Amino acid sequence: MKAQRLDAIDALRGVAIVWMAVFHFCFDLKYFGYLVNDIHTNPFWTWQRSAIVSLFLLCAGLSQAVAQHQGQGWPRFWRRWRQIAACALLVSAGSWLMFPQTFIYFGVLHGIAVMLLVVRLTAALGGWLWVLGGAAMALKMLAPWVLGVGALAEVFNARALNWLGFVSVKPFTEDYVPLLPWLALMWWGMAAGQWLLRNRPQWLAVRVPGAGQPLALLGRWSLSFYMLHQPVLLGLLTAWRWAIS
Repeated sequence: MKAQRLDAIDALRGVAIVWMAVFHFCFDLKYFGYLVNDIHTNPFWTWQRSAIVSLFLLCAGLSQAVAQHQGQGWPRFWRRWRQIAACALLVSAGSWLMFPQTFIYFGVLHGIAVMLLVVRLTAALGGWLWVLGGAAMALKMLAPWVLGVGALAEVFNARALNWLGFVSVKPFTEDYVPLLPWLALMWWGMAAGQWLLRNRPQWLAVRVPGAGQPLALLGRWSLSFYMLHQPVLLGLLTAWRWAIS
């Protein structure tokens, strides 16, 4: 079945894309020495990162609700999933070249690839997805107290399992989006999308006005934009440094 795009979700994803690009540009400015703020720990930056990732995952959940509503089957799901998984591997390879000590082994694309599978398999739970999302948040908050600093903490903090997110110490990596607590956002996006499609379908079917169409277009090509924007930004900053040196 041919997918029907919804401008509202695409435009919302487009907002996340633009916000992300601005955030990454600031990160690149720091990398080149033009910005002195600590993007990794300063709350002004860390809260922005959390908001951007949350918006992406909510949109992914909403999109999965629409896909389920439109009767899209597993073949189409697997086509898109393979694209995301392949891009995640490319991100790991590229980040290893730039940051071999802190390369991205489970960033936003890795997380989305795994979460999409979980959300797809649990879509039939309906309203219980709200509860599951709350449980995911609670488990993340409880992890430091449950694990403590003993042998169990060492097991879950190790790279082999820290992608689950049940950690007492955040790993040092350039991007880290584990299942806990982030799966909650995609579950809630799916639950919200199912509720809207059942009770307020007109809210999702609203037509984005002309001024918002560029955002909707970006949202439709979000994966391509995600993969290309950093090489472009880094290339421009490298050219600028060369030009003024």
